[in-house]
Amino acid sequence: MDSPYKIAAAEPQILPVGTGAEAREIPFIAERPANSSGPGLFWLSGFMSEMSSTKATAVAQWAAEHNLASTRFDYSGHGVAAGRIEDGTIGRWLEEAVAIFSKVTSGPQIVIGSSMGGNIALLLLRKLLRERPEKAARIKALVLIAPAWDMTEELMWKRFSEETRREILERGFFKQPSAYAEPYTITRRLIEDGREHLLARTPFDPGRSVVIVQGLLDVDVPAAHTRELTTFLTGGKVKLIEVADAEHRLSRPQDLDLLFAEISKLL
Repeated sequence: MDSPYKIAAAEPQILPVGTGAEAREIPFIAERPANSSGPGLFWLSGFMSEMSSTKATAVAQWAAEHNLASTRFDYSGHGVAAGRIEDGTIGRWLEEAVAIFSKVTSGPQIVIGSSMGGNIALLLLRKLLRERPEKAARIKALVLIAPAWDMTEELMWKRFSEETRREILERGFFKQPSAYAEPYTITRRLIEDGREHLLARTPFDPGRSVVIVQGLLDVDVPAAHTRELTTFLTGGKVKLIEVADAEHRLSRPQDLDLLFAEISKLL
């Protein structure tokens, strides 16, 4: 069934991120009602996804209909952003998320992360709490959709066969088949950089509400993986919602309705 949530394509703006050889231009779409009635919604896409995806555009439309600001962007190597996916790392994409959040958004925000975006959301909050607590204070809640926490280690490296690991170490990359698109490249750099940004099951108190939505038929981010996340997120403000008949994307109309119902409660 097609999603009832549709929004006219907006023209992306550009934010320069990084310096020297690492300089890149990150496209983003920020929509701000004249008289916003609550926190803005900050969207973080998944690996190989983009700000024009079904969920991202649905969130933007829902925000507009409820007089809320929304911000979304494409990581380098994704969507309309320049660059190669092969050059991407968790640290690189986290830097881009921090830059967009810090320089584009204003006021209180609810951060919504899907799959890898859920991982980036947690890392964004952790980094800001450590380094820029005044900006972390603007994050009022997290909404995580099938959060792929520590994905490069837990959902990639540990799942790979010895043959695949050897190929990554010796050749520098591996072509990973995908159920959603063309095979994508997993690089040694992605794996090794990912180890610099692990939650690593270390107790972490987000200090605000965290709502997690997980499909029980998800094979990309299994329910057991998400349940484990709830064991080391401390503070007593974590809510896990499991959807019995949902797979990884969680983009059906009923999934989106559930998502927006939970965001409404946070508002």
